[in-house]
Amino acid sequence: GARLGAGPGAGAGAAGGGFGAGTAAAAAGTPNAGLRRRLEAAWIGRAVGCVLGKPVEKLPLEGIRALARAAGNWPLADWFTARHVPPELLAAYPWNRRSAPTSLAENIDGAPEDDDLDHPLLALLLLQRHGKRFTTDDLARLWLDELPAGRTFTAERVAYRNLLLGLEPPATATHHNPFREWIGALIRADVHGWTNPGDPAAAAEQAYRDAALTHTANGVYAALFAAATIAEAAGGRSDVHTALRAGLSVVPPRSRLADAVRFGIRTARAEADFDRVVDRLHACYGHYHWVHALPNTALIAAALTHADGDFTHSVCRVVSGGWDTDSNGATAGSVAGLLAGSPDRLPERWTAPLKNRLRTTVAGFDGVGFDTLAHLTAQEAARS
Repeated sequence: GARLGAGPGAGAGAAGGGFGAGTAAAAAGTPNAGLRRRLEAAWIGRAVGCVLGKPVEKLPLEGIRALARAAGNWPLADWFTARHVPPELLAAYPWNRRSAPTSLAENIDGAPEDDDLDHPLLALLLLQRHGKRFTTDDLARLWLDELPAGRTFTAERVAYRNLLLGLEPPATATHHNPFREWIGALIRADVHGWTNPGDPAAAAEQAYRDAALTHTANGVYAALFAAATIAEAAGGRSDVHTALRAGLSVVPPRSRLADAVRFGIRTARAEADFDRVVDRLHACYGHYHWVHALPNTALIAAALTHADGDFTHSVCRVVSGGWDTDSNGATAGSVAGLLAGSPDRLPERWTAPLKNRLRTTVAGFDGVGFDTLAHLTAQEAARS
């Protein structure tokens, strides 16, 4: 498959050169031009939601609310900022140490590296090398070749260690892995949805082979739900509620994950005030770890339902709900970007600071533009 030259600006349409700038015009004359525009909006949406959630990752709900209120940004409607936030509040609820330098409004300069954006790049590489019939073993080998161990977390890090110990899937997901029902597989699901537009079942089957490297049970079901929801939205003919139903259709109906999604959707329909939705979700699922699949998938489903397809409301509501803020923002942003249909339908206050540029340690992609990534993803969608 095509690889990109490393270095800032590779493929950055904003720079007026590179791979992406040339292909965008060429793609406009193809039957897939609509899909490519949706995919560009989805890549950008994923990055926007991720960056929005990064400064408040790991903070408790009351801290997120207090910081946003102090900046006059509640209900959340824009990037987090340290402006106007009193020092004593920051002492009580400090920004995420690694993210504040790149992800507060005053600091954003392109999309910074994050595992929520590295994994879609790896999934794209996986498809470029092996096609849609890749095996879980193919993903394992790709990780060992291309993913720095220090860029893995929770279930992914345990599975990586298990690979180094000589274990093979599915033992990589189960051996001494207490994180196997967390949301690591969910954050890897987007590309499987993007490359199967309008085919939720195929997207879920692809996501299953990916998830099996690291997760089991509800950790896998969350990935299936996300992939199928995204695939339905990528088809360009559905609203958000139809997409969520497609996501739910591939999850075992008696699983705790299905219950959580249904509860999230039902609660979002019952409450006009999204803070009330969040309070009810935290009352029900607050005893789980903040990275567990159940609370986070319930919150994603609730926020997307409540936002009714609106991009800003989708990313802001899910991030305002706490738990794994950057991962949830990324998934909701991906879905809402697809539903928007085109990057020019995303508000400029979200897109402009990202400068069509993504930083990453995944070789060959550092500085890539979202227009280029959309083109490459559309190529994989077109492959049988």
